[in-house]
Amino acid sequence: MHIEISISNQVLTLYKKKSIIKRYSVSTAKKGAGEIMNSECTPRGEHVIAEKIGEGAEENSVFVGRVQTDESYDLQLRKLQPNRDWILTRILWLKGIEDGKNKGSGLDSYERYIYIHGSPDDVEMGKPGSKGCVRMKNSDVIELFDLVEVGTRVTISEK
Repeated sequence: MHIEISISNQVLTLYKKKSIIKRYSVSTAKKGAGEIMNSECTPRGEHVIAEKIGEGAEENSVFVGRVQTDESYDLQLRKLQPNRDWILTRILWLKGIEDGKNKGSGLDSYERYIYIHGSPDDVEMGKPGSKGCVRMKNSDVIELFDLVEVGTRVTISEK
């Protein structure tokens, strides 16, 4: 398996060898592409899935610091915390593998906590809006989570 994420098209494509298995609409960073720490940009280049977090969690389960809370996302919770960056349902934590590009001091994707993760159903996909991560619909991230393994290669490009 291999994942390709197109920032310009806001699409995540899952491949098995050279065959397309599935395409998903996603939402990458509102501030565009970039690798610098605290930039809130989506990092480009070659990555791997370093960790899979949330197996078996209910859809809309809320995660903070990669730990599932006892919260379940709904509109009432959103009203109480309107500026919260919601990380829901599943997390695929990415690790850059290119020294000096997305791995290393000041630009490390893993240390920046860059994930592929679920988001509220009212978050628009196909349009940049995240703080660096790759957002997916909850049902889509559950499906993807079940199809990939730790070590799966992830290529993120602007094209």
